[in-house]
Amino acid sequence: MISSPAKLRREHFSLAIEQEQTAFVPFEDIAVIILNHREITLTHPVLSACAEYGIGLYATGSNHQPAGVFLPFLPHSRTTRMMRLQLKIAKPAAKQVWAGIVRRKIENQAACLRLDGKKGTDRLASYARRVRSGDPDNLEAQAAAFYFAQLFGQDFHRAEDRWTNAALDYGYAVLRGAIARGLVAHGLHPTVGLFHDSEQNAFNLADDLIEPFRPLVDLHVTKHAALTEGDLIPADKQALVALLNVDVAMPQGCMSVLSAIEYAVESLVRAYEGDTKELDLPGLIGLQPHRLEH
Repeated sequence: MISSPAKLRREHFSLAIEQEQTAFVPFEDIAVIILNHREITLTHPVLSACAEYGIGLYATGSNHQPAGVFLPFLPHSRTTRMMRLQLKIAKPAAKQVWAGIVRRKIENQAACLRLDGKKGTDRLASYARRVRSGDPDNLEAQAAAFYFAQLFGQDFHRAEDRWTNAALDYGYAVLRGAIARGLVAHGLHPTVGLFHDSEQNAFNLADDLIEPFRPLVDLHVTKHAALTEGDLIPADKQALVALLNVDVAMPQGCMSVLSAIEYAVESLVRAYEGDTKELDLPGLIGLQPHRLEH
């Protein structure tokens, strides 16, 4: 995340960040870059390297919220095949996958309340158990209305202009871009969703898969009160970006959010191929950063 004037250029296999001093970061070590200052310039080879190494490059708008993301241009060798599978997935299969996503989202919302010492986990667990194929009872919305009131207070509204909502929006946007990056890397087209299907949304599928990851952002925001009420400060944004490196529980074991996204997308590919109707989805276990084992 770059939050002060800088020039970005490519030097061999590294990103050179020219500020008061020049720092070099190997492209292969970078998952996402967030440009968070109006006086950042970058060269065309940097964009090419982002595509070559599968790096998601975010640009923020005048409100300093992520406004756009640069993604590799569908480099996957099976892109056309995957697009056909996305378009022809049977409705019953899509509904079962969506039910699994909603169920895990509500389970993670319950975990968020428990980890924050709030009441209401039993009610959310009940919602999760009652989710049926396609969620025809809209338990996702019922759970969300109850959950946000428990987590942030009865007077909380997502539409309000306040620090909490700005932090939630920023964290969600970072997750959304990281998921879109993972989808493209596996040959999936982010526009074609399982449940979300807006013609004006280029990230319908990312908005499907993000749902179980959202409570991680919620937990961070409720545990880290604003240092200054109003706009997010650079430290807030850095902490929200760092959530990509927090551990979550996956069927394969504990791993970072970025790694969990990869496994979740791989399971989604298997769902489109008809090999499964249950995705590998994250379980919320806290806010512990992932530590590499040597």
